[in-house]
Amino acid sequence: MAGESRYGIRTFSKISTLKLDDRQELLHWLNSLLQLNVTKVEQCGTGAALCQVYDSIFLDVPMSRVKFNVNTEYAYIQNFKILQNTFTRHGIERTVPIESLTKCKMQDNLEFLQWSKRFWDTNFPGHEYDAVARRKGAGVVGAAPAAPASGRTSTASARKPAITPASKPAPRIGAAAAGGAAGGGAAALALRQENENMKEAITGLEKERDFYFSKLRDIELLLQTAVEQDPELDKDENGMIKQIQAILYSTEEGFEIPLEAEGDANGEEAETF
Repeated sequence: MAGESRYGIRTFSKISTLKLDDRQELLHWLNSLLQLNVTKVEQCGTGAALCQVYDSIFLDVPMSRVKFNVNTEYAYIQNFKILQNTFTRHGIERTVPIESLTKCKMQDNLEFLQWSKRFWDTNFPGHEYDAVARRKGAGVVGAAPAAPASGRTSTASARKPAITPASKPAPRIGAAAAGGAAGGGAAALALRQENENMKEAITGLEKERDFYFSKLRDIELLLQTAVEQDPELDKDENGMIKQIQAILYSTEEGFEIPLEAEGDANGEEAETF
């Protein structure tokens, strides 16, 4: 079919007959390719790992903007928007189901990961891919990053199970002291990780707050413009303008406007010394 995109209907009909991988095979492939330690398909709902899957093919996904170690839906959506932009840029005729994927449900993410694996099998050019360097060492929320000897992986290593040698027992000398130090280090690491997660959550909440506040401010400005153009609108106590303003300026029961805010609203300036 003339004029079809490179990753259009023709490509998908070709790969649609391939055998579906089970969850463990998919996770092993994903972890081998990206040098991660994803333990559940649901973790793909953050969008970060999926962004990097396509970066391994095209090498042009802006990984510096992809957020790993996040736990807010707002951050997940931003990651998937980056992925959708990548699809659009390369003519991939599929819409990323952002709303369903960000719910982090197993079935939705499994289906999209299966589709992505088939796409990768068909389109990965076979070059070496340094996953850790591309994401600047970031990992996946809820899982510690893997620690391979090298951050580079090839097509063969991503498709074949990795052989892990048996670990040697540690020397018993000073085991109690070492255990205590390790326990303290692990606790400190867990606290630091929890602190980072809380910072990410707060940042996400602040962005959501600012986003919705800007929408409300836009509505307020539209109302003010309408009243300026037609002052009669503001005189109708049962009109649409008054109803919208009542919603915009309503407060929850028990909420009190701070004195500073009241002073500002009345045009009073705070005393300065």
